[in-house]
Amino acid sequence: VISMVMVAVGVYARLLKHAEAAMACLAVDPAILLIMVGVLTFLITFCGCVGSLRENICLLQVFSICLTIIFLLQLAAGVLGFVFSDKARGKVSEIINGAIVHYRDDLDLQNLIDFGQKEFSCCGGVSYKDWSQNMYFNCTATNPSRERCAVPFSCCLHDTDQAVINTMCGHGMQARGYLEASAFIHTNGCIDKLVNWTHSNLFLLGGITLGLALPQLVGIVLAQLLIHQIRDQIKLQLYNQQHRADPW
Repeated sequence: VISMVMVAVGVYARLLKHAEAAMACLAVDPAILLIMVGVLTFLITFCGCVGSLRENICLLQVFSICLTIIFLLQLAAGVLGFVFSDKARGKVSEIINGAIVHYRDDLDLQNLIDFGQKEFSCCGGVSYKDWSQNMYFNCTATNPSRERCAVPFSCCLHDTDQAVINTMCGHGMQARGYLEASAFIHTNGCIDKLVNWTHSNLFLLGGITLGLALPQLVGIVLAQLLIHQIRDQIKLQLYNQQHRADPW
């Protein structure tokens, strides 16, 4: 049921977008990601649910193998991310830069970036000047956009008692130096902020990872136990059929 809701929300969000914007940024579209995760979750849980209800060994094996593969991929991703932290950082930087380029192309992506910059009090990938990669915020003299040399409002420093957000607060900030701009916006990039947050919340991330891994391991073990019980029942039935006419 949860997976079907995820797919429905993803499809609804996808249909609300304009076709041009939807095709511009498929790789980082949250709606597409939600649909893919929902479909995958539905297929796996369908095999487990129907396989256990119908005592179907084939479906239970598919369910168990899929969970095992997902668990091993998560484990491998964690180990590789820890061992090759520099390459992982480079990949994160590549994703963030790609998201900056398509900031105005996708409303969901735009809201996601704004949320991240507000939560982590950061701006851009490495620094606030990364926003020059976006065609609307580019600092070149040939850029006709009114947002030329600006940064999104989510980069700005906000007062707690400020009732109305000034969406033009980042205007012209890329043309200023770090010290001058730091009085108005967050100048530090989100990559360093994200790395620092990860290092300071290792126990929390470990707990979340364990919370995701335990149900998968339990599902794998229970599926295998049920498969062995079904096979034992089949063997018993075959044995009874073979010895039904045996007088002894």
